[in-house]
Amino acid sequence: MFKDSNGVELQMGDSVQIIKDLKLKGSSSTLKRGVVVKNIRLTDKEGEIEGKVDKHGVIVLKTSFLKKV
Repeated sequence: MFKDSNGVELQMGDSVQIIKDLKLKGSSSTLKRGVVVKNIRLTDKEGEIEGKVDKHGVIVLKTSFLKKV
């Protein structure tokens, strides 16, 4: 079961918001707090989701830094 930072269950296709500035590995860019990631996909690993972010493409995010919108 995938849960966000507030304990709300996440489903395939949900939209989530980033709650903390996150530095992207292998890049000099940072995802700012408040960025919305739409249409998420659940991965095989518990606590990680995939989502598409404008200008960055598909990235993997830990659910502890997300909240459901």
